[in-house]
Amino acid sequence: MLDPQETEAQFEHRWWELMTEMRVRFGKKPDLNALLLLIGVQELGQGAGPFTKEQKQDLMHIATCRLFSISGYYELERVDQEGWPHYRLLQQLPFSNLKEQERMLKWHVLEYFDEQNAEE
Repeated sequence: MLDPQETEAQFEHRWWELMTEMRVRFGKKPDLNALLLLIGVQELGQGAGPFTKEQKQDLMHIATCRLFSISGYYELERVDQEGWPHYRLLQQLPFSNLKEQERMLKWHVLEYFDEQNAEE
């Protein structure tokens, strides 16, 4: 879950470090939707595409579910015959407004990339 010990300044610092890393890696600073698409593509594990608009939306959904699985809101239920992961909602998400949702999503993005870096 969100780290109660982390100050807003520390959180923002970690976020901008990730944005800088992504800018170096991809040549431009991504927005949150681009990061969700990137995570979805990574989770699918079938390469960079090409993907239809609908598939891109599905990839962003996969990313959102994967991210919220970090704190137990979703779990991987199965992977279908085409290799697409399907998640099951375990508990309702706690945020009440878009600002809270975005902050929680950003925190999970940071945790996701921390996990990825630890595995390398």
